[in-house]
Amino acid sequence: MSVHVQRLTEAVRPRLLEHFLRLSAEDIRLRFGTTFGPSAIAQYVERIDFDNDAVLGVYDDELTLAGVVHVGFSGDSAELGLSILPGHRGRGVGSALFARAAEHARNRFVTRLYMHCLSENAAMMHIAKKSGMKICIDTGEADAFLKLPPADPASLTGEMFDQRLALFDYALKTQTAALRKITDSLGDPED
Repeated sequence: MSVHVQRLTEAVRPRLLEHFLRLSAEDIRLRFGTTFGPSAIAQYVERIDFDNDAVLGVYDDELTLAGVVHVGFSGDSAELGLSILPGHRGRGVGSALFARAAEHARNRFVTRLYMHCLSENAAMMHIAKKSGMKICIDTGEADAFLKLPPADPASLTGEMFDQRLALFDYALKTQTAALRKITDSLGDPED
């Protein structure tokens, strides 16, 4: 099954907050490196600058944000933070989000992708290793780096195509959800 990653806009801020609030306390600690309560998460989501940073997401069939990566830009480097809802782990969502984030950063003249996480975050360590990142572990924390190749016509076209495909996937999921809702409201004709 293909995982379609979409660049998100300011309009999805409420869904983004909902995504983070659905994570367990342990998942939040692993994602942010510390424990955050709902109000701190709401402040984090409110401060995201959708114009300068990139937020990429994967929607499930119920139109829930199953996975999200926030790419923060600083000069010629970018840092990413990734989270996936429990029911969607182990299905390639994290790898797809990472690959799309790397492609997006590459196409914005970023030369180095950076990730900071707790060294006990096995899922992120796995994605980092699988993606060829160089990992430095020190006192329970890990920093991972990946040198990105320069953008080229294929990477630019690929990103544009991926975004269009993700938007089409979302449109199909929206129509399917609407049809499901209509069908459910009609009920069983034999009742």
